[in-house]
Amino acid sequence: MAEPVIVVSGLPRSGTSMMMRLLEAGGLEVIADNLRQADEDNPNGYYEFERVKSLKEDRTWLYHAQGKVVKMVSMLLYELPSDLGYKIVFMRRDLDEICASQRVMLGRKGEEPGSGGEEMSKLYSSHLLEIESWLAKQQNMEVLYMNYNEIMENSAVSVEEINAFFDNKLSVDRMKSVVDKSLYRQRRVHAPAAPCCGPVQQENRDRDQEREVIEAHLKSLGYM
Repeated sequence: MAEPVIVVSGLPRSGTSMMMRLLEAGGLEVIADNLRQADEDNPNGYYEFERVKSLKEDRTWLYHAQGKVVKMVSMLLYELPSDLGYKIVFMRRDLDEICASQRVMLGRKGEEPGSGGEEMSKLYSSHLLEIESWLAKQQNMEVLYMNYNEIMENSAVSVEEINAFFDNKLSVDRMKSVVDKSLYRQRRVHAPAAPCCGPVQQENRDRDQEREVIEAHLKSLGYM
């Protein structure tokens, strides 16, 4: 029986790079080309593979990725071919923290965050509900949902949960050693959510329009 492709997914700044580093430390082979190099936002590296961004046009490389780990934003999960099996680690994180982290990233790229953060958060919330409902219906996908905030609070318990998902074959001690709590820099504060993107007009949209807005924002962050 063919091994599944292992996918780490979620929204940008939800902890996907950290999860890639954990799985690599645990002994899994990751697929990354390092074209996007480590920077102040991700000092331990992005663990990205450029061909992921063209998944709609080119899926051939996935057939050589079985048993290996690849990272992609959640919007691209819809493009995964149905004739492969997948084990997906889906990262969750407080949306205010995600927006704050994305805002900082955009600032470092020299782009103005603008207004509309509340609307973008609503779009993200809608997307997460949609993608999680879709994932639950996919017979070829096994999903583990992990919370970034909980990993930062209690990494030992989280690492054991991840190991169990991979049939207790990972190196737990090495995984625990790479959790860097100093990188938890956008802790939620009890204040109104700041914008995490450029202006987003308040209007009624269908699902396709919502996806277009999210995809445009992900492109501005360099993830699509």
